[in-house]
Amino acid sequence: MNMRRCISCEGGYDAGTCCKQCHEDLKAKVAFLTMSQPAFFSDVILFASSDENPIPIPAQKAVLGDRSPVLRAMLENEMEESLSGTIKVGDVSYDALRAFINYLYTAEVCFDQQLACDLLVMADKYQVPHLKDLCQKFLVANLNWENAFMTYTFAHQHDARQIIDAALALITNKMDKLSARKEYEELKERDPRLIFEIYEAYFSKQANTTKNVINSNFNPFGNPARIGVRFP
Repeated sequence: MNMRRCISCEGGYDAGTCCKQCHEDLKAKVAFLTMSQPAFFSDVILFASSDENPIPIPAQKAVLGDRSPVLRAMLENEMEESLSGTIKVGDVSYDALRAFINYLYTAEVCFDQQLACDLLVMADKYQVPHLKDLCQKFLVANLNWENAFMTYTFAHQHDARQIIDAALALITNKMDKLSARKEYEELKERDPRLIFEIYEAYFSKQANTTKNVINSNFNPFGNPARIGVRFP
């Protein structure tokens, strides 16, 4: 059996992707990062108020306020959240809220498409720019023709420029198929401004392509053979 090298410590191992010790260390790190926050140290409780039977998520005001200026303002001022020690977060699932709070503590998150969208909304609302950037990178990496149009309109709602630019590039590469999409007709009625932006991006790309072709073919000295210039 060929001995492999551990990706963490470069030690030898014969199964998996890392040696036994590094594997145990990684398991311990994951357990630490994902463990529940101790309720007996908490001084604020969060609920996903869109859930029918919301499950409480304990947290510490100091941590929430340090990570989010919006949460800090809510907790510092004499608002309901500060006085009651309870924050009700609407239009979000328990899983998304739990992932958001966990990120504020650990800067760790495991995305899927729906969670990335949910957390981008929360990161935008509560002004957590690093999380918003991570969500954008994940969604850009998972763009395709099937989800580009929907992702593009979603990104506009939350000023997610990275996603908007990437989606536009993908959409404008297949403009001949755009008008056949159901989403296109719906958006044309609901928000024609976004349709205009798509066409603006397309014509700009066409103009740049034409300009590059012209520049690549332009020779300010003409053809040397035609004007009688001879090189030694």
